[in-house]
Amino acid sequence: MSKVVNIEKCFGKFSDTFSPKIIGELNGQHIKVVRLEGDKVPWHVHENEDEMFYVVDGILEIHEEGNSVTLRAGEFYIVQKGVEHRVVPRGHVKLMLFEPQGIAHTGKVKTEITKERLDWLEL
Repeated sequence: MSKVVNIEKCFGKFSDTFSPKIIGELNGQHIKVVRLEGDKVPWHVHENEDEMFYVVDGILEIHEEGNSVTLRAGEFYIVQKGVEHRVVPRGHVKLMLFEPQGIAHTGKVKTEITKERLDWLEL
């Protein structure tokens, strides 16, 4: 069923960090929102999937092998499959992710933030 989704209202429905919430799907992709705060994301790789990071609010650093970019609200970046990377929020960050269904959000690396199953956000 098609409906209008207000991204800011989605963020108002949860406060936990490093726990992506699925808010939609299209053509095998999940649209997710997540809050980040603190340096907790490990270096990891997705062998078969690209990953798109869109900053809704805040500042996010994305580190790759030999490269680093800084994103601000309204900007996105795509990490290509097979590239080792990690993200580091500067303060509190609201982020949208566009990823294939079933992607492991920390790759094969298991840490305190790894989620085996992601929750759908009630819209």
